[in-house]
Amino acid sequence: LRRKMKESVIEEHLYLGFSHQSSDSIFPLHTSISLFLLSYCDCKLFKVFLVPTGENVDGQFVAKNLPGDLEVHVISRCQLPVVVQSCCFPAVVVKDGNFCRAGLSVVLRHIIQKTYEADPSKKDVLELLGFKKTCLKACAEVSQWTRLCEISIPQAVEGFLMASPENCQPIPPDILQLERKLGEPVRVHNDDKIRRQKLQQQKAGAKTAVSVLGEEATEEGKTVETHELPSLELSLAFSKLLVQEVPDAVNREASDIRRTKTSDLPLLDHIFAEGLYFTLADIVLLPCIHQFLVSIKKQGKNLVNLPLISNWYQRVQEVPGVKKAAGKCNMDFLQLPELMSASEQLQDLSAVPDAVAEENEDSHFIGGPRPTVTKLMENGIEAKFSPHPCPNWTLDWTSLPSAVSPGEGKMSGDRALRKQQQLNNLVAAVTKLAKPGDVIVDFCSGGGHVGIVLAHMMPSCQVVLIENKELSLIRAKDRSDELGLKNIWFIQANLDYFNGSFNIGVALHACGVATDMVMEHCIKAQAAFVISPCCYGFIQNTVKFKYPRSHQFKDTLSYKEHMMLCRFADQTAVQLPPERRLIGKQCMGLVDLDRAWAAEEHNYSVQVISMVPESCSPKNNMIVGIP
Repeated sequence: LRRKMKESVIEEHLYLGFSHQSSDSIFPLHTSISLFLLSYCDCKLFKVFLVPTGENVDGQFVAKNLPGDLEVHVISRCQLPVVVQSCCFPAVVVKDGNFCRAGLSVVLRHIIQKTYEADPSKKDVLELLGFKKTCLKACAEVSQWTRLCEISIPQAVEGFLMASPENCQPIPPDILQLERKLGEPVRVHNDDKIRRQKLQQQKAGAKTAVSVLGEEATEEGKTVETHELPSLELSLAFSKLLVQEVPDAVNREASDIRRTKTSDLPLLDHIFAEGLYFTLADIVLLPCIHQFLVSIKKQGKNLVNLPLISNWYQRVQEVPGVKKAAGKCNMDFLQLPELMSASEQLQDLSAVPDAVAEENEDSHFIGGPRPTVTKLMENGIEAKFSPHPCPNWTLDWTSLPSAVSPGEGKMSGDRALRKQQQLNNLVAAVTKLAKPGDVIVDFCSGGGHVGIVLAHMMPSCQVVLIENKELSLIRAKDRSDELGLKNIWFIQANLDYFNGSFNIGVALHACGVATDMVMEHCIKAQAAFVISPCCYGFIQNTVKFKYPRSHQFKDTLSYKEHMMLCRFADQTAVQLPPERRLIGKQCMGLVDLDRAWAAEEHNYSVQVISMVPESCSPKNNMIVGIP
């Protein structure tokens, strides 16, 4: 039976990069992290391949220094499946398949889910995904926490280790950022209840201490030691890990505790990286912080400035299964002294810049867009819409297979009709640009409405769908399989993990900053683009993008003024008064004009066009750029 079950499981291949190796870690750190998770989960479901980034790598030496119970194969980059060659590592693909998952968080979450599906008794593994299974689910482009764990900390540690040991290296800012995060109050879904329990425990502990002191004080000259109870946070964290119940005494609430205002309740302290519970974030950070601390110790530096990281590192070692997994990966944990997080010991962590927060703190304001629009007009800047190149072009939807229609994506009839109208516009623009043999990338593809139509209509082109949400991409693949499409790939990844070459980039309703990310990808690849932006109100400065984008707008508007345009560009919903919608459309045009001019600074010819009919969507702009 086991053999039959094993044969029925679809074989998946996991590809990991390899650059070099130290005594107890493989680089890049994303590879060490992936191997550590496989060991922690005791997962043997994947056929693992190491892909050397250099030419002179001894494959036998590499294989000998990997986790002992893991079979690993070393292959060259040219031997990779074609779809994987377009992605950053780590990457997972079904054997001989066209569905690839790429990027650290996406791959690690997939390993966890497959481990649990194969053995539902491993509930501790599933718990790594955290509350509502959202740990590291938000992509690094929009989540500062995902970016810190997935990108910033691994890169900071790798940079620190590569620096010459003779030079006195300061602690990387991203490590200090993590120290600061560990010092912030914890917020959890049942925050109020747990904080009341903590208050009750604190009062009970104080009474116990007073009682003991009173009894012992009668014995003259005796030194009295008081022992603190384990914190409520520790009790909760480890009771969950050990599948134990929290003691009833903690669960019962006294009347004075119930009456306490929420603002007067004690705050919760971090036990693990995301708060009270051990999650995937701890798995990601542990190999990185371990390597950093080993290097710090070799250099003879004091850890007094990192008390929270040091104590977290010690605590994680006590999690069941962590030491065993570390042993398999040849990680020799350090034993560090307990450090107190006294404020005088800490560096002024408040001085660590939170660049995005500082730049965005002025983005909350009141007022209307008219002064900003007037200022632009006084400088000769007005929204410009180019004529639609083929306003009457439409697909014959009635003659197409049902799986091509967006109605197959499980939406209402009215919405499906509007989606067809939107697709008419994008497909018409792409059709004018595409040549046989072109690679067309559908960014932020969702359920594949654009990509599937393009793949069906243009069999001589290769179409690539890129989407971060797994369920949406699986729905797209099911529709593709029904159509028997052979010229389509599916990549579940953040945009930054796709590095393949392509000729045309397309995106329907790319949300907020995603429009600028798609344009940047296309410009780097010198590819044409057809993009319909959306969610202008979500635009704000990020680590990668600063607004306004073009020199003309930067010379005229401040960041705050530009944000005013973005906020009012979202005021186009059909239920709003016509005058308000007209102002919203004008603001949309100005925001997209800024984007168009920014692309023209890279030698692009760009047009901003209104879709037809405009009623197909409140967000009916289309930006078409040709290098």
